[in-house]
Amino acid sequence: MKYILVCSAVLLITAMAFLPKAPLTIKGNVKDSNGNGLQYASVTEKGTGNMVPSDVNGDFAITVKKADAILLVSYIGYETKEIKLTGRSFVQVQLTPVEQKLEEVMITGYGATQKKSITGSVVTIREMEYAPVPLQGRLPGLAVKRKYVRDMKATPEREYNGYINTNDEDFNTEDYDGIVENRFLAVKENPLSTFSIDVDAASYSNVRRYLNRGQLPPAGAVRIEEMINYFQYRFPQPTGQHPFAVQTEISAAPWNEQHRLVMVNLQGKKISTDYLPASNFVFLIDVSGSMEDDNKLPLVKQSMKLLTDQLRESDRVAIVVYAGSAGLVLPATSGANKQTIKDAIERLEAGGSTAGGAGIQLAYKVARENFKQGGNNRVILCTDGDFNIGASSDAEMERLIEQERKSGVFLTVLGYGMGNYKDNKMQKLADKGNGNHAYIDDIREAKKVLVHEFGGTLFTIAKDVKLQVEFNPASVQAYRLIGYENRMLQKEDFNNDKKDAGELGSGHSVTALYEIIPVGIKSDFVEKADLLKYQSAPRQNVTVPDELMTIKFRYKKPDADVSRLIEHTVKDNNTDVQNTSDNFRFAAAVAQFGMLLRESGFRQKSSFNNVMALAGSAVDNDAEGCREEFISLVQKAGSLAKIKKGL
Repeated sequence: MKYILVCSAVLLITAMAFLPKAPLTIKGNVKDSNGNGLQYASVTEKGTGNMVPSDVNGDFAITVKKADAILLVSYIGYETKEIKLTGRSFVQVQLTPVEQKLEEVMITGYGATQKKSITGSVVTIREMEYAPVPLQGRLPGLAVKRKYVRDMKATPEREYNGYINTNDEDFNTEDYDGIVENRFLAVKENPLSTFSIDVDAASYSNVRRYLNRGQLPPAGAVRIEEMINYFQYRFPQPTGQHPFAVQTEISAAPWNEQHRLVMVNLQGKKISTDYLPASNFVFLIDVSGSMEDDNKLPLVKQSMKLLTDQLRESDRVAIVVYAGSAGLVLPATSGANKQTIKDAIERLEAGGSTAGGAGIQLAYKVARENFKQGGNNRVILCTDGDFNIGASSDAEMERLIEQERKSGVFLTVLGYGMGNYKDNKMQKLADKGNGNHAYIDDIREAKKVLVHEFGGTLFTIAKDVKLQVEFNPASVQAYRLIGYENRMLQKEDFNNDKKDAGELGSGHSVTALYEIIPVGIKSDFVEKADLLKYQSAPRQNVTVPDELMTIKFRYKKPDADVSRLIEHTVKDNNTDVQNTSDNFRFAAAVAQFGMLLRESGFRQKSSFNNVMALAGSAVDNDAEGCREEFISLVQKAGSLAKIKKGL
């Protein structure tokens, strides 16, 4: 009997060892360097979406899965701290302020800059002022605005040294179209949401340029859909007859737990470069005077050389340039002759005015003359968009591009530079030209767009891709599409094959987010209209209570004129945010960041700390470091936002 009891005890202990361990609740407190509690510090279990904020006293309680879990504690303006629990149930965390590093930009001429590092705590920023200095050998009428930092300890004479004086009160002539954000629409009055896809990613790299220069971007520069679609996501490749696969995921909106957030993704089929059809490229390069800065024509030349290295013998490249007029500097040349192409690129120099319209016409003419049937025919435009002679108005340029695209030649627009960058014009050119738009702020971005994403940037697998979502009024009270404001379509456009829409490239991933207010949730966002007097009573709805919405997709093959239809139904499986995929959490973090930068009226409980925690839980498999870089930009933006508010 004793033997039996001993054996039973051993078996019981052994079995208990293999039972799943109960979750552990860890309590703690987060303080600043002065010992004061930090409210809204983000406490995240590393490698998961499990995150809690600290309360007004800096206290927090988080349930972790194992005793040796690692906590990441972060707060805007402070170094992120990594805490190994090693069995502890209480942790005291003291965060250290981040040392602020700014750069004083010394302007020595048009586009020539010297940078001096300034380290120290940023106290405040004064109003923008001007400082006089002679401008030698350049055109008059240029100005540079400068931000002064109070603790620079510089005399007025030193502060003014090296800066350009001008009578022009507004040197920065960058143009961005205003964005009227999509609002919440009641499902009973607006059951359909229709829009075109957008694979452009120019907004994110442009926003990064602003933040890295110590400035918050203008609201018009922040296109949330482009920021989301800048990043690589890990979605399965399509396996059926269609060139893309559809995935959806749903959870609570991180900025309002009563709302639901639906992610819709189209993952394009990735085609190996070896199997891409032969290309007929025309490099259309702006060599006007405004392109002489280091981050313009010199960067263009480096970029095009990178692209040249990707070419095969079957590919052909011609080079057209424009300044005061347009000209052909290299006829169609085989990709096997890389040095010939690079030599032609290297000889380019900037000078003169900008006849963009003439350049576009000549580039399309050259592309048509060398057209490859069944091939990849494309004009690649490199410019700051500052067209100033000939056809230059938005309406003229749009008509020109719409006419030229009928030839079957696609358009890629690569934007460069700052100060006079015409983002709005670049957007219109890409949209009307069956093309895409990227902003190249450095050679690393050029490598990303033209080397790592070569197929997606330059080879179209589906054109005129549209989405139409029908919401179920039994489940959804109201909805809002986050971003895509300049891609909205009328409901009738969905079935109209003559209506232009966006293109999807090889391997491209396109993501859209809908914020949904479920039935039964009270919300000030839901606006109601009066009942109609002359309309007949609405027909009885067909209720399918477990469905949220049905998504329809239309697309055409690159050489086709008739669209194909795909349908996909979405159900809510009530997944918690921490149990969603890295794809969902990171896309939600980027959307939240965009709303904060835009100071959106729909940002609700969004915060930079929340963005960092959400993104920090989704940085696995970040081979190129883009997601880690994103988190550092969020920290910079949070600090700049505090300065803006005078905190």
